[in-house]
Amino acid sequence: MQTHLTNNQSPTTPSSDLIPTTRKVTVKRTTKETDVTVTINLDGTGVCQANTGIPFLDHMLQQIASHSLVDLDVAAVGDVEIDDHHTNEDVGITLGQALAKALGDRKGINRFGHFVAPLDEALIQVALDFSGRPHLTYGLEIPTQRVGTYDTQLVREFFVALANNSLMTLHIRQLDGINSHHIIEATFKALARSLSMAVAIDPRRAGTIPSSKGVL
Repeated sequence: MQTHLTNNQSPTTPSSDLIPTTRKVTVKRTTKETDVTVTINLDGTGVCQANTGIPFLDHMLQQIASHSLVDLDVAAVGDVEIDDHHTNEDVGITLGQALAKALGDRKGINRFGHFVAPLDEALIQVALDFSGRPHLTYGLEIPTQRVGTYDTQLVREFFVALANNSLMTLHIRQLDGINSHHIIEATFKALARSLSMAVAIDPRRAGTIPSSKGVL
């Protein structure tokens, strides 16, 4: 397995040298099963290009970008002729690595994010913390095995990979919902809004790490 990291630096606020300038990165992950490239810009406008070979996953990645205003470019080639598991997981891993790389030492960020997203009858709560301590509490109860051709067991696998590789504490709770598509999509929307809150720069921090320990 090979993992390559590259930076594309562009100042987010030219008037202040206290704001991180490395919040756009590209991460490439290559294994015998998949080849995944993710480019992320935390200071984007929600532009998304997603081509993973898994249409439902592409749709969910578009939700992340659209509702977080983070730019995403995700390209993956994997052994989907076997099933979607390896590609789904490796996209989560690579996106998590890209998030961690773009955040760097996490100076100046809000760190915490939370949101409750409704989608018709579904209501999903997400709370997250870029704590440096990966953890997932997953409370979705998805009633069907598939949405289209997508195996709904893979939703949890995606979030496990994302949390572990971004060093994120992530809590997902299902407050209501009976439609599988609505439950999953509301989860990704709630994640996106939580992400937007957490990665935003708080100028009052003056570039300091948001922890009483001084390190994350």
